[in-house]
Amino acid sequence: MIPMHASAILPILLLAAATLPGSAQDKSAPLEIRAAYHNPVRPFVELYLPDQSGNLVQLNLVAEGLSRPQLTRPLEGALVLYSQPQVDPENPGDAVAAVYKLPTDLRKAIILVFPAPEGSKRPYRLVVINDASTSFRKGESRIINLTPVETAVLAGEHKLNIPPGKLRSVPAVTSRNEFNMAQTNFYYKEGESWVPITERQLQFLDTTRRIFLVYLTRGSVQPFVTTIVDTTPEVPIVPLPAE
Repeated sequence: MIPMHASAILPILLLAAATLPGSAQDKSAPLEIRAAYHNPVRPFVELYLPDQSGNLVQLNLVAEGLSRPQLTRPLEGALVLYSQPQVDPENPGDAVAAVYKLPTDLRKAIILVFPAPEGSKRPYRLVVINDASTSFRKGESRIINLTPVETAVLAGEHKLNIPPGKLRSVPAVTSRNEFNMAQTNFYYKEGESWVPITERQLQFLDTTRRIFLVYLTRGSVQPFVTTIVDTTPEVPIVPLPAE
């Protein structure tokens, strides 16, 4: 096992794993990311990705919420995470933890890391949210349905269905009381009936954003909901000067 520059790994990966995504993403433009990892069974993990110079560094993760920003350079238009900081040049595919094909115009992103479903080629799956202030505005929310059943949300004046495995945007909630609280109910569909998952009041502010995760654990009889609250002010990080 020896350290490798990430750009040297990709040609071998293309031979070893024909499913590696690719696109015409501008290689000169780094991607600014913040990340969160969700796995109630295994709450801590170490993952690695190329920095803007192409060297493998640890993915910033914190116990709760979103990590601090860091820069990465996509590989042939794909975000690639690795399970170890050193890669076997003869078998680099074994170190690949997750691969996600990126939109060509993405420059800031929230990366959510989840265990992949059983039988998947990689151990983790990624959900990527555009983190640009014009795409994910303050006051808005996002909901990710990680279950195989249809779910729904009632958040203030908004009523939305979330199909299995999908990401939905929730506009800013304006029907709030004097404490900025609004009724927020989640449901899942069982047969022809809607069954409550959770019913509570949450505070919605114009200065924060929420990401709701609807998920199942092994052996659970109904979904759970957890929330990531983003209160981070927008402070861009400055890329290193080009060599």
